[in-house]
Amino acid sequence: MSTNDTLPGAETDLAARRGYHHGNLKESLLEAARRLVAERGPNGFTLAEAARLAGVSPSAPYRHFKDKEALLQELAQRGYAEFGARMRAAGAEGGLAAMGPTYLRFAREEPGYYSVMFAWRLPKEGEVDTNNSFTALVSAISRAVPEGAGRDHSRLLGLQVWAMSHGVAGLERAGWPHPSSGVPTPEKVLGMAVEALIRPR
Repeated sequence: MSTNDTLPGAETDLAARRGYHHGNLKESLLEAARRLVAERGPNGFTLAEAARLAGVSPSAPYRHFKDKEALLQELAQRGYAEFGARMRAAGAEGGLAAMGPTYLRFAREEPGYYSVMFAWRLPKEGEVDTNNSFTALVSAISRAVPEGAGRDHSRLLGLQVWAMSHGVAGLERAGWPHPSSGVPTPEKVLGMAVEALIRPR
């Protein structure tokens, strides 16, 4: 056999070996998945497509992820970490009023993370850290509600504020209502809703 001949499967194995050594394979796969999720949603692509976008063979991802589920889990973990950091910073700097715009901005700027966090499946306990951002929100609400309100009340309000934030972000992502309709900005809508909830007249 000449040096130019290849055995069946050798090209794939070679590509996998190259993929393992090219830059940072894991980071490349996560970035590819992040882009694909942003474009198609977490269920709209295969692990092989993520590998192709990352420039590696279809077998290369299995060096780091046992399946697509594991890849999405890692992506969700990173999304929640980034989201939590932004929410904590917003709460520390501007209180509750700054957290709504931060939520909406994250949904706009990070559609890959946002989709895998909220449109993939409910994470199992311990898989991803969802507590940091919610704890920061509840703490900000505790400082905003009348003195004497209990922690349980603040947690309930936190869930309601999160639900409203998610709803406004979802409507905006779906393109409704259109900016030309004359309605207030999503930030304004969310801010007014939170104000009415936290400080009812």
